[in-house]
Formats: sequence, C-alpha cells, structure tokens
Amino acid sequence: MKARILLVEDDENVGAVTKKKLEENGYEVFHCTDGQMAWDQFVMRNFDICLLDVVMPKKDGFTLAQQIRRKNDLIPILFLTSKSMDEDKITGFKTGADDYITKPFSMTELLMRIEVFIKRTRSSSNTQPSVEKRSRYTVGKFVFDYAELRLTFSSAAASSTLTQKEADLLKFLCENPNKTLKREEILYHVWGKDDYFLGRSMDVFITKLRKHFKADPDIKLETLHGVGFRFNVPQN
Repeated sequence: MKARILLVEDDENVGAVTKKKLEENGYEVFHCTDGQMAWDQFVMRNFDICLLDVVMPKKDGFTLAQQIRRKNDLIPILFLTSKSMDEDKITGFKTGADDYITKPFSMTELLMRIEVFIKRTRSSSNTQPSVEKRSRYTVGKFVFDYAELRLTFSSAAASSTLTQKEADLLKFLCENPNKTLKREEILYHVWGKDDYFLGRSMDVFITKLRKHFKADPDIKLETLHGVGFRFNVPQN
C-alpha cells in the first residue's frame, strides 16, 4: 500500500519537482500551496507523513503543525524550509515537528528520512496491542497512563493531560527508573536520532515533566551535567 504524503510548498515549481520525485519513488503525494488548503486536505484524508514549508500564505507552517499535532499525535511532521536560524528550528520542534530540513536539501536524504519515519510509525501501529499491556505505571504518588496520555496525582485525584511527546519521554523514563541515561540514548529512543536541535527540544520537555511532578518531592528528574539524566523515584 502506497504511503500518502501531504506536501505543503507555496513555490509551485519547487513543489512540482518535489512531488514528481516522491511519486517516482512510489509515494502518493497531495501538493498544497497554502496552509489553509493543506489543513482542509488533512481533515478530509488520511496521511502517513506531512512535509511543511514555514512561510506560506493564509496559514504559516508553525501554526499548521500545531493544528495537525492537536488532531493527530503520531503522524510524522517534517519541515522543509529556507528558514535556517536556530530559533526557527527550535520553534519548529516545539510545535510538534519530528524533523527540520533546510533548503536546498538532498532528495536522497529526504527520501531516506521519510522512509525511516513511515517504517517507525507503521511498526508502532502494528505492535500497539502489546504496548497497551504496559501502558500504566506507578510513579511515587502518581499513576501514569500512557495510552490515555494522563498523569494522575493519587492523593488529590488531580490529573494532567500530556502531549504525545511528553508521554513518550515519560514512558522511557518509567521503564528505566533510577538509572543514569545518556542524552543520546534518550534522543535515539524517543526522537529516533541524536541531534543538537532535538536535544534542545528534549530539554524543554524535561522541564515540563519536572513541573508535573512538583507535587511529589520524592520524585526527582535529575540533570547529570555532561552526561544525561536520572529519573529518581521511590522504590516500592
């Protein structure tokens, strides 16, 4: 079954060339030239991956990525853009992007990245039943339900809804409590690769998780400078 790609590129020439190359490699591609058109297509069809420009008419790529991520936590989002400033890349990852590729880019590299993301997503879908069996964790005074993206503080019965990436990161930490975890190890398991900008994004999510666990002083998400992190939790 052909993987379906949402390609959002306002430069019609660049979009046409990219679409042609992707189709030659076996993908089904829907090319949109503005953000609103892309959103309309996204809500009407099922896609396997989204390739987004940033600067576009009607709706910019960052806004579009946030909308897509609110509707679908799992679909890979890759930015293909000429905006190469560090701040732009960090903003891209904060909006929910899985990767950020600056123009001009290598079509060979793009094809390889698309293949990796689609394989990972489909593999995750195929193994979902086994993942569900290990979806609940007791963390100090909290109960973490990965399937529901929910973290509940037991004594107050107060709960928080996590983003998918927060839940993915917390799940990995819960599976490795009280262990020294290297930065690159976490990045490979949660984001799929070790990258400077992904590392900056990971730091943002670590800070968010610390705020969630403030209610239980026995839980510490410790930074080991130059090494990584340790998720210190009470032993049962």
